[in-house]
This record gives sequence, structure tokens and C-alpha cells, in this order.
Amino acid sequence: MRSVYSPAVEMPAGVSMRAPVPAALRSAARSGLHLRNASFHTHRPSVVAPAAAKDVEPAAASSNGAPKNNGVQYTKMSTTAVHGGERGGRPRVADSLTTPIVQTSTYHFRNTAELIEYNEGRFDSYEYGRYGNPTAQACENKIKALEGAEDCLVSASGMNAVTSMLLSLVPAGGHIVTTSDCYWRTRQFMQNFLPKMNIGVSVIKPNDLEALQEALDKHSVTLFFSESPTNPYLRCVDIPAIARLCHAKGAFVCVDSTFATPINTRALELGADLVLHSATKYLAGHNDVLAGALCGKKELVEKVREFHHIMGGVVDPHAAYLLLRGLKTLDLRVNRHNTSAMEIARRLEAHPKVVRVWYPGLESHPDHAIAKRQMSGFGGVVSFETRGGLNECISFIDNVKLPYIAPSLGGVESLIEMPAVQSYWGFGPERRAQIGIKENLIRFSIGVEDVEDIWADLVQALEFVP
Repeated sequence: MRSVYSPAVEMPAGVSMRAPVPAALRSAARSGLHLRNASFHTHRPSVVAPAAAKDVEPAAASSNGAPKNNGVQYTKMSTTAVHGGERGGRPRVADSLTTPIVQTSTYHFRNTAELIEYNEGRFDSYEYGRYGNPTAQACENKIKALEGAEDCLVSASGMNAVTSMLLSLVPAGGHIVTTSDCYWRTRQFMQNFLPKMNIGVSVIKPNDLEALQEALDKHSVTLFFSESPTNPYLRCVDIPAIARLCHAKGAFVCVDSTFATPINTRALELGADLVLHSATKYLAGHNDVLAGALCGKKELVEKVREFHHIMGGVVDPHAAYLLLRGLKTLDLRVNRHNTSAMEIARRLEAHPKVVRVWYPGLESHPDHAIAKRQMSGFGGVVSFETRGGLNECISFIDNVKLPYIAPSLGGVESLIEMPAVQSYWGFGPERRAQIGIKENLIRFSIGVEDVEDIWADLVQALEFVP
């Protein structure tokens, strides 16, 4: 990670007040050399253990790509969630345990020679807030470690991540294949805006491999894009099978893994070239941040980064700090979501006033076999249909007490919504039916509350369904 930080006071960043600075290092400290010279940090004096006290700890990687820090290799996701991307390479500021918020829009250089060194890649720093930030880069490094990716770009929202990816990687005359069950804003951008740029779009049903092969044969396909699980029916696409078909035709694969997270699905290991997240959801986990992330092959992420530098959509440093905080508990939270959602899904499926439950952990789900092969947990979202139609469903929604009636998902609080009203109301009933949004469909993002409290509330609200 870039290791420069501009202190607000005239003293070397990271030099401890607990021990004197040797005379041999004083001139380097005054000149600012310590900010870019690793040997200064390596030899920083300490009253604890000189060999272990470092202001910059260079990150290393094992042969299998797993992060190593101070000679320790992280093999478990819970450990990587806490320490990945932060224990190696970041600047040490006032001995701060957490990565600091570097709240600046621009960065300065001490002289022209230093600026030229930066331009020629010999001085590792930042130039302008749109091109990078130390707090945001720590975030990128942590997500990269969690996904096992070569590179990661964090941006201002999930939609910024997906639109930047599509606009930078798919050329005019290119073609995209996507699935019918999809977040409506992503679908809107693909079907309404990309054709204006001479980019074609084919929409197929999830796991219709024959339709995918037909599209690959008929068009010059640049990209296959799908969520897995999808929104709102939680369809899970067969990533290895799709990757084989697409790669044979020179197309790359991007999987939106927002609902799964790297805890439940390792999309890159399954064959995807890119994995995308609305980091607003599970990665941040507290319903207080907007952010997006794109991970994967370095050459692809770099193309998106170049476009991103032009268009903006930069994540705010404070938002990046909150995202870092959320990522530390990702493994804990997702496992709680998994357990609670599985239990709620089973109970809902047995309830007489629920006609269907959509959850990939249930054998009744159409993609259960695929989900079992490529997911270690089935996520915290359960979609289900109540008995009756729109009005009966409204009776249920208006009588829940614990979940908030709100869009989004993945936070510690339970959220509930009717897609027909929350996201698709303006479409009208005929158009909703055409795209598969049922009037009695509910999407329930299960939080980390006690599962018995969640269930008791659902039971009492279902009493209002005729």
C-alpha cells in the first residue's frame, strides 16, 4: 500500500515519543525522507521490541495468494476480515490501531523533483482525491484479500461500480448477456441506456445455458453479467459452466456477489473474471454507508480504474473508514445471517398462509443443487409469497413490528419490503407481471436479531392475512 502521509505538525509521522530518535536519522526525518524510505521505518527505535516495531510493515503473499503479515499466513476468512489489507504496508500514524481517515481532497509535493519522481513511478504517493486515498486503499486491500483478487476498486456506490465497469469494458458494437432476474436499476441501465451507445443486450433466464450459447454464437459478446443470488428471487447461476462457455468465445464473466459476499461464494475461484459488490449492503453491514466494489483480474480492474479517474464517483474517506469497520465483522455477521435465514425459510415454508418461499438453502428452490455446490452459506435474504394478492400482502407488511419497511439489505437491522410497491410501483400491474414481479411477493433481509423474536413477529403479522 502507498505509504505516504502528510502530518499536520512539523514532526515525522509515526515516530514514537517513547524513545529518542537517533542522530543518524534526524536529518532524514527533517527532510521527509522517512515518508518514502522503508529503511527509516524498519529501524525505528522502540522500547518494546526493535525487530517487531515498524512504521511500515511490507505485505507479503504466499504461493497460493493468501495474505501473509509478519510471517503469519491467514487461512480463515474471519481472520482476513479483521486484519487483511491493514497489517501490511499502511502508514503508521500516531500509533493508531485503526486505519485513520485521511480527509483531504488533494496532496502536496515538497518540490518539483519529488513530483517528477511521482510521475515516473519512483515516489509512491497520491496526487488528487479522485485518483486515490489512503483510507480508501486500505479498504480496497481488505476486500481484495477477502475475494482472493488481483486488484480491487472501491467507488461511491454499487451502481457506480456496475455502470463504470460496463462503460469502460464493453466497446461500442459490443454485446452483453444478462439474466432476467436482476436489480431493476442495473436492468434499466443495460436495456435503456447502453443501446444508445450501440451496445446490444441479450436477456436470458438464469442457467439457460442453451440460450447463453445461442447468444454467444449469434453476437460478438464482450461480457456476461449476472447476480448470484439474484434479486429478488435468489436464483443462483452456475458460475463454472457459464465461465467455460464464455471464455471459449473470448467473453469475460462478471458476477454481482452482493447477496452472497466472499464469505458464502468465491466467484473468482469458480471461474468469474470480475466480482462486483454493492458494499452498501453486507460488506459495510450497518445501513449507514453507500459504496461499491469491483474485484478481479488486474488488467480489467485497471481499465475500470482509468475510467473511474475521469468520471469520479469517488468514495468519501469517512465512508471508506466505516466500510473498513464493517468488514472486520463480516464473517461473524454473515454466518449469523445464514443461520437465522435458513431457520426462518424453513418455518415460512411450513406456514399455511405462505404459498411459496424462495431461498437457495431449501430443496424446493430451483437452483438448490447449484447453490450447494458453490456456496458455503445461503445468505440472509428470504423472499416469499403470502396467500392472496396485493392487498393481502399489504395487510401483512403493515403489521410487522420488528423489521423496518425499507429498501436495501445486509444490515444488522431486519428490513422488509414488497418489490411491487417499493421498487416497481410505477411499472403498473401488467408490466410487473411481464417481468415476473408478483403482487404478493415479499423480500425479507434478516438482520442479526434473535431468530425467535423475528419468527414471533412474522407469525403475529401473518394472522392479518385472510
